[in-house]
Amino acid sequence: MQLEPMPAEAMLAGAYAEAESDAYIEEEAGQRATARTTLTRIEAHAGRPGALLDLGCWVGFLLAEARDRGWRTLGVEPSRFGSTYAREQLGLEVITADASTAALPEGAFDAVALGDVIEHLPDPGAALDRIRSLLVPGGVLWLAIPDAGSSLARLMGRRWWSVIPTHVQYFTRDSITTLLRRHGFDVLELGTAPKAFTVEYYLGRIGGYSPALARGLVRAARATGLAGQIWAPDFRDRMGVVARAGVG
Repeated sequence: MQLEPMPAEAMLAGAYAEAESDAYIEEEAGQRATARTTLTRIEAHAGRPGALLDLGCWVGFLLAEARDRGWRTLGVEPSRFGSTYAREQLGLEVITADASTAALPEGAFDAVALGDVIEHLPDPGAALDRIRSLLVPGGVLWLAIPDAGSSLARLMGRRWWSVIPTHVQYFTRDSITTLLRRHGFDVLELGTAPKAFTVEYYLGRIGGYSPALARGLVRAARATGLAGQIWAPDFRDRMGVVARAGVG
């Protein structure tokens, strides 16, 4: 499924360049826990650490964790806020640019990560073609994507939290598998990919549906000492996909 009408690319580019969120930085512990789980799944298919490219790396927590595990890392991030944080606070090599236009060496990466990105792209097929050219033969691609075919997405409909203006593509397990195969990738793993945040963060998100309920739940979590606990509930509405670039 695609958004209709498709927003102008200039509008999308401006939105991504201006994106900021201190809340995500405050959730560093959970973000890093999610990154470690992701890297374990990548490494299960890529073998020992090599060169990793993170397209849409945001503030760089996955790259930082990868560097600590021995990967040679490079990130691309259109947000000035996110890319600046990654460079200045985490000491990472991150290019401030759009993933489709950044100057990158072909055939140079053992793995490419695309976490919560492909659903934002007007032409995901072209993005996959470029990623395949950036990977070494047999290199590994990681995708994390909202699952529009999940039971939760179907139940909530337009009120599903992954329905936002900059999500211009909505994939199911079948459609992302078909897209990957059409562009030269073999799917190796397709499962869920829950995110880790504090209990307070998750409860606070309920405010988008019921502010009063969210406030009450947050107060209760603080009172019981649970607010700061890291939590990764699996709503089964976010896919984690590992695919290998075909050699042919």
